[in-house]
Amino acid sequence: MSTTESTFTFRSIALPALLPSLLFAIGEGSVIPVIPAIASNLGATLAIAGFIAGMTMVGQLVGDIPSGFVVGRIGERRAMISAAVLAIVAVLVCMAASTPWLFGTGIFLLGLAAATFALARHAFMTSFVPAQFRARALSTLGGTFRLGWFVGPFLGAAVIALSGTSQSVFWIQGVCAVAIIVVLLIVPDPTEKLMKPDAGERLVVGESHGLFSTIYSFRGLLVRIGSGVALVGALRASRTVILPLWAVSLGLSEANTALIVGIGGALDFALFYASGQIMDRFGRLASVVPCMVGMGICLLVLAFTHDLPGAVTWFIVLTIALGISNGVGSGIVMTLGADLAPKDNPAPFLGAFRFTGDLGTAAAPLLISLVVALVSLPLAVGVMGVLGFVGAGILVRYIPRYEPLH
Repeated sequence: MSTTESTFTFRSIALPALLPSLLFAIGEGSVIPVIPAIASNLGATLAIAGFIAGMTMVGQLVGDIPSGFVVGRIGERRAMISAAVLAIVAVLVCMAASTPWLFGTGIFLLGLAAATFALARHAFMTSFVPAQFRARALSTLGGTFRLGWFVGPFLGAAVIALSGTSQSVFWIQGVCAVAIIVVLLIVPDPTEKLMKPDAGERLVVGESHGLFSTIYSFRGLLVRIGSGVALVGALRASRTVILPLWAVSLGLSEANTALIVGIGGALDFALFYASGQIMDRFGRLASVVPCMVGMGICLLVLAFTHDLPGAVTWFIVLTIALGISNGVGSGIVMTLGADLAPKDNPAPFLGAFRFTGDLGTAAAPLLISLVVALVSLPLAVGVMGVLGFVGAGILVRYIPRYEPLH
């Protein structure tokens, strides 16, 4: 039995990885839903407010470029601390902003911090968790993110109600970032005790590579599995765009929309550990195929229900089904990345892998907006449903080829 296998427990990752991830997700979850409203209050038009809201994703895409190099150079824990410091800077900029463009700059910085933090915690789990526990550990990490996004908006609403100003919600992100720094400085880093061969040496030992050279080095793998992962990201991002738009088109109130989407989100969160068990016991395809096919079916059915009697009931049922389908695939992208990453220095590859997935996440809202503008919302929903089947087919074809045997 290797050193890692004998020392690993799920409790050993709770404080150094899961708690900081939960805190960061709570901060993000409290802030992101109110970004358009704050931008509008600062004088932005509806189009500009939407653009500023998208700066989080732009920041993450840009942040993916240097994040693998940074984590590879300074290590996971220092990178997470640096990301938390950058998040504090972003919070100060957003709270002091008096114009939409300054506010957008702060949101962009928040996206940069999110990219570095996400890669650092992913690399940490890849380095520390033995392969036979990997999917459960990474799906648990995905579950903490879902929990943070579930809790954050409620905390944000409470702070806004008490303070009377929407920008005060950034206090939550700031407090969470400070708490992350304190936790990471106090809690011992378990990866310092690791030795080869299971998890490899600390990342600072390995050579760090830039994003684009890493993409070139792994171009075959990223074109094949990466395209499937990009479609996973695209379908997940489409949910956050399609469901609110569909609710508006049906004339539902904001409160009812939030309740319906919240129920789907709760079921999504509830399945995170089950997803990890499925992947560890039956393989990665047993999780990702039901996830993608399930979301594809739900979106295709939804596309034909807009003008049917009981359209609201269809919307409720399919929103819940989408949450269940997505929950079955909790942690799949991180797990595939960890499976495929080089053991001696995973961060550069994980940065390239995340960049590929984030391209799909960023492209989906643009595609939906384009189809809605040119044709209709139901067609946009149907297109995303078809892409779910395409993504499942790509991953069925290539995961057995690239997934290592453990």
